[in-house]
Amino acid sequence: MANKATAHDAQVVLQLYDLRREAEMRKARNWFTAEFWPQSADDVLKVANAFPSQENAWMRQVGGYWDMAASLVLHGAVNEELFLQPGICGEMFFIFAKIHPYLKEMREKMNNPEAFANIEKVATGSKLARKRLERVSKNVENRRKALAKPAKKG
Repeated sequence: MANKATAHDAQVVLQLYDLRREAEMRKARNWFTAEFWPQSADDVLKVANAFPSQENAWMRQVGGYWDMAASLVLHGAVNEELFLQPGICGEMFFIFAKIHPYLKEMREKMNNPEAFANIEKVATGSKLARKRLERVSKNVENRRKALAKPAKKG
C-alpha cells in the first residue's frame, strides 16, 4: 500500500457514499444484500439474463457501482488503504462473496471474462483484502446454507 491517503481521496470516498444514498440505489443494494442469495451460477445467470427485469437492473446497478469504485482504486484515483476500510467497502466484499464461488462458471456461460473483474482485483489484490474476503465468504456461506435448509415443521 503505497501513499498516505489525501484530502482528495477522502472527498472521492464521500462522493461514493453519496451515490450509495440515492433512492433507487438503496433499493438495489437492499435487494442484492438482503434478498439475493444465489445457490449456483445458474441462479446468478437467471437474474443476469432476465433483461429488462427489476432484479437485472439492480444487479447491474450494484455490480457496476462497486466495479466503478474498485476501478478508481486500481487506477490510483483513490488510496487503496483508505478504500479497504470496512466502513467504506465492506458491502463490496459482501456482494462479491455472494457470487465469488460461481464467478468462473458465470463468466464462461456469459462469455464475459470481465464480469466483476475490478472488484475481484481489489478483493484479492492484497493480503488484507484476501483475509477479509475469506472471513466474509465464510459468513456468507453460513447464511446461504441456513437459507437453503427447509423450514422445520413444528
